[in-house]
Amino acid sequence: MEYKLNKSLGDFFPMEEMKNHISFRVGGPADLFIKPRNEESLIRLIKEIRENSYRYYILGNATNVIFKDEGYRGIVIFLKGALNEIEISGEKLKAACGASLKDIAQAAYENSLTGLEFSHGIPGSLGGAVTMNAGAYDGEMKDVIESVKILDKDGNIKEFSRNEMHFAYRGSRVSEEKFLVLSATFSLKRGDRESIKNKMDDFDTRRRDKQPLNYPSAGSTFKRPEGYFAGKLIDDSGLRGFRHGHAGVSEKHCGFVINYGDASAKEILETIAIVQKTVYDKFKVNLEREVKIIE
Repeated sequence: MEYKLNKSLGDFFPMEEMKNHISFRVGGPADLFIKPRNEESLIRLIKEIRENSYRYYILGNATNVIFKDEGYRGIVIFLKGALNEIEISGEKLKAACGASLKDIAQAAYENSLTGLEFSHGIPGSLGGAVTMNAGAYDGEMKDVIESVKILDKDGNIKEFSRNEMHFAYRGSRVSEEKFLVLSATFSLKRGDRESIKNKMDDFDTRRRDKQPLNYPSAGSTFKRPEGYFAGKLIDDSGLRGFRHGHAGVSEKHCGFVINYGDASAKEILETIAIVQKTVYDKFKVNLEREVKIIE
């Protein structure tokens, strides 16, 4: 299919393999892969895509998605490496949607601002983190967000306060209403640089000790079921180290389905389904995927 779009709005790559860009390292080609130049070009690009009724999907750091082996019949807009500006004024930090959480937390630390230490090791971008109210250890996005700038389905730019964002566990108004996060402003506090660094280092050490960071994955594969821990349910179901082709359940952390080196998207998805069925059969608990399947 030929896509009639203004080529000056970004870098265009036809039939780009998605496995080269997502953290799981699986997925076939997208019809068209675009890296927009800045926020203005992103907004104009989406306007043109919508006017032409083209199918599209927007990716940030691509750490929580799976594209199938057949690829994606449409346009993928990739924000990583673009729209990554970070500005600091006093105790306010503003970041664009493509900025990585690691870079945002690092910028806060360098300016002696505390509140974002929890996000330093989360492997995602701001847009996805706000959309899913990402969190770890002692914090979530909702704890430090002051306001969020979004693009709605009609092409209008709006700004919402924290209270207007409807933040919930792994969700927000953005995910509910299919908005696009353009940027967000954080309200932080002055802190001691050494204490901030120590906290970030502590969280990073805990992640390395407990998570299989040496294998491609999408982080925690399943949401936490109410009253349970997904990893413990999977472990108690006898699935620690379970292998299915080149995919499997991590020995180190049972909440992670991982790519052992050359897995297909099909093997990853089948592994997830086997885990869900096994846990349900044993404990009658439904494990809901945290990772998104794009098809």
